Amino acid sequence: MSSDLILKYFPDITDAQKRQFTDLEALYKEWNEKINVISRKDTDSLYEKHILHSLGIAKVMPFADRTKVLDIGTGGGFPGIPLAILFPNVQFTLVDSIGKKIIVVNGVAESLGLQNVTAHHMRAEQLKEKFHFVVSRAVTQMPVFLTWLKGKFEKDQFNPKHNGVLYLKGGDLAEELAGLKCEIFNLKNYFEGEFFDTKKVVYLSKGHFNH
Repeated sequence: MSSDLILKYFPDITDAQKRQFTDLEALYKEWNEKINVISRKDTDSLYEKHILHSLGIAKVMPFADRTKVLDIGTGGGFPGIPLAILFPNVQFTLVDSIGKKIIVVNGVAESLGLQNVTAHHMRAEQLKEKFHFVVSRAVTQMPVFLTWLKGKFEKDQFNPKHNGVLYLKGGDLAEELAGLKCEIFNLKNYFEGEFFDTKKVVYLSKGHFNH
């Protein structure tokens, strides 16, 4: 597993982007020895379980230039960092309530020369900025997550879908999403491999809940 896996599904990336994706492996291995942000067994399948999984959002929403995206509970930088590599003209703000994880995010972003990543050690509710999209990778149950998003959305819209939430989730979501008007995209329709059989991107337009 390597950056070739990214190239397989995103063949149009530039040489610079290819280099950045390739560099992720060594960077995360190095950081993980200091601050454990990825489980040991997952470092071997970093490209599939973390990087490509994060890029599932890009298959659902190819962000337009100048879009502002907030990644809540980013952990070691997923999905924010892979998306920031793929969309260099989109601004990504990554937040996590655990400070040492943000140290890793800043270290990785700096090593890659990512100019479009800002990272904050804070809870999402404390952030005063507004965004076009909020992304996340299964940080909590969706109804709880939505309570953190009050006043977080920009009014102007220029993407293929209305501003809203793009949430990476796995398993049976029927109960958790009951009563919410969302679109569910199965990642197995975009990526091969058993890992993606139950993985999904859940999209909710900001109009579907109080903002």
